[in-house]
Parts: sequence; C-alpha cells; structure tokens
Amino acid sequence: MTTDCSQSRRLRLLSKAESVEGLSPVIENGAPRRDNDSQIVVEVACAAVNPSDVKAAIGMMPYAVWPRTPGRDFAGRIVDGPRDLIGAEVWGSSGDLGIRRDGSHATHLVLDGDCVARKPENISLIEAGAAGVPFVTAWEGLKRAGLPVRGESVVILGANGKVGQAAMQMVTMLGARAIGVTRRDEGYIGHANAEVEMIDSSAVDVGAAIRDLTDGQGASLIYNTVGSPYMQAAADGLARRGRQILIGTIDRVVPFDILQFYRGQHQYLGIDTLALDTRATVACLTELAPHFESGKLRPFAVKPDGMHSLEEAAIAYAKVMRSDRERVVIVPR
Repeated sequence: MTTDCSQSRRLRLLSKAESVEGLSPVIENGAPRRDNDSQIVVEVACAAVNPSDVKAAIGMMPYAVWPRTPGRDFAGRIVDGPRDLIGAEVWGSSGDLGIRRDGSHATHLVLDGDCVARKPENISLIEAGAAGVPFVTAWEGLKRAGLPVRGESVVILGANGKVGQAAMQMVTMLGARAIGVTRRDEGYIGHANAEVEMIDSSAVDVGAAIRDLTDGQGASLIYNTVGSPYMQAAADGLARRGRQILIGTIDRVVPFDILQFYRGQHQYLGIDTLALDTRATVACLTELAPHFESGKLRPFAVKPDGMHSLEEAAIAYAKVMRSDRERVVIVPR
C-alpha cells in the first residue's frame, strides 16, 4: 500500500555549529522512500528533543555524521508498508537515529519494520514521543546494575531531572526504598509509586546524609545522573559492595580514591544508550510498555509551550541546552 507523502519535510543540519546560538537548521522537502517491502514509513506525531540531539549538533559527538536530520525519539502512525501495519500507532527510540543516520525531527521516518513497537494504548502520541531516551536510560542502568529488590535502599542523584524521574518511578515500582538528591531545597516533582525521601545537597553533606538515613550502612545502589559533582558523595554514601551507575558528567576527570573503592568492594557501571541500536532500544521500550499500561510508569507531561514546529527547532534546541526542566518536543505537522 502506498500513501502520498509528497508534502514530507525534514529538518537538516548541514554542518556542526560552534554553539547552540550558531545553529542554523534548514527544512528540506522530499517524499520518504522505502528500500524494500519490509520497511515502513511512520508519520511522526511527536519527537522529543534530548540533550544528546543538541550536543551532537554542536560537535560534542565526533561520530555524528553530516549532513543529517536530528532526533532519537518518536511516536506516530505507520502510513506505508505491509498492509496489516497501516494505521498502527507506534513509538521508538535509538542510539543511531539522528546521530549516525537521519532521525525523527521530520514529518516522516523510514525504518525497518522491527524497529518500532506498538505504543501503549493508554498514553497519547505526544506523551509517547517524549518518553524514549530518559526511560530507556533509566531502565538500562538499573538492569545492568541488577534490578533493586523490595526494601533495598536506592539513591537517585539528580532526582528531578528526566532520567532521575524515570529511575525514581522504576525504583518505587520495584518496591525499593527511594532517596532522591537535588541541588536545592525542594520536593520530588515527578510520579512515584511510593514515598520518596529527599536530600538537599546545598544544605548537607550528601554522603553523610545517605548514611544517616540508612543507619550507617549506606545505599546499596546509587544512580548518579549528574556525574562529577556527586562522585565523592556517592562513594561516601555507598554501602559495602554497593553499585554506582553513571550516565554523564560535567567534568571528565575527577579525583578517585582507589583505596575507598576496593575496600568498599564497590562497582561502577557506565551507561551509554547511544551505543544501543534501534532494535535494542525498541526492545527496551517493549519491556517497559506493560508498566506504562498498568499506570506504574507514567510518561512526562508535555505543556503547550514545550511543543515546537520544525521551523522553531532552533528555539527548542536552545531550551534543552539551558537544561529546561520541561519536556521539549518537535510536533512536525
């Protein structure tokens, strides 16, 4: 079955910019074309703007190809491909899309048929398009570290960030004790399945506070979504044989107390979802779908001022680079 996609448009970055202020994306017209009968065309309803999209655009990822269409996350409807798939509402994400190959900041996206998953029926296309990278990152980290069990103490550093909120949902869903850390005096702002205890890092020593809350034992798992600013605090707050998950950083080089590391029998796990191809990422979303359908996981709300057209992409990218707390998306049509 062939659908008229002649009005298809896509965002293009022709070369890297020196800064987000120097970004000058252009919009190109052209109908998407499948290379074989097993491929599909997705009409994109929503595509999130992630920090990695912006960092790649300003040359912070040397393996990003040029020119290209950015965008890792998406949700939409299949409009071309095998007849039994036409009209299906799907979602997806990838470490390749928008970085090593053309991505989702477009009206249409061509993919192999096994590179999408059915969207959970109880969430909207806008919510589904905004879910991908944070939830995949959170789940991949927790799986690699060993999913926490009921009663286990888990600390989320950067709890009110998007990956932090996704991890908090998962930790409380699994029945673990959740402790969140933020850089100011505030409560947890996201969804949780149980009570969340909070630490204000501007007011206390985080490592000592973690030990105080755990009767001196420390946390068996710390999810560090921030990196270098919390490295020592995490080491101080880890229990014997504790695990720390790291997904990013501000400073690349930090002091490292090897004695503390090996005497504590600690494990540090690095998570890079850019290393996951589209199939692996979609498999992760497929694992998470039942939890969205049960309501234990909830997608991020997308406010009207967080939705941007293709023509407003530069504005959307600048918002994300400023660490805007609200989810920012491209709604291409």
